[in-house]
Amino acid sequence: MPTLAFVDNDFVAPVPLVRPGIAMLRVHDELWRLTRPDGDVLGYIERFDDPRGDRFRAKRLNAMRRRFLVLGEFWSIDDAIDCFRFN
Repeated sequence: MPTLAFVDNDFVAPVPLVRPGIAMLRVHDELWRLTRPDGDVLGYIERFDDPRGDRFRAKRLNAMRRRFLVLGEFWSIDDAIDCFRFN
């Protein structure tokens, strides 16, 4: 599976371009959009700083309420991506 390393000042993360049933698009340095191959948006993953290291927040847009539902916070981007596979 192809991977791509996204780099900013302090952060290097190997981020898969595609997972089975999920495609990722980097929106900016700390935000990725996850979609199905047909283009339907599953949600977003944002990276944020924690005193103990980088954290990743997985969130899904609830269109009816016009807000995001946080699915979880994770120490690895892989775990954050996986929560969309089972949700």
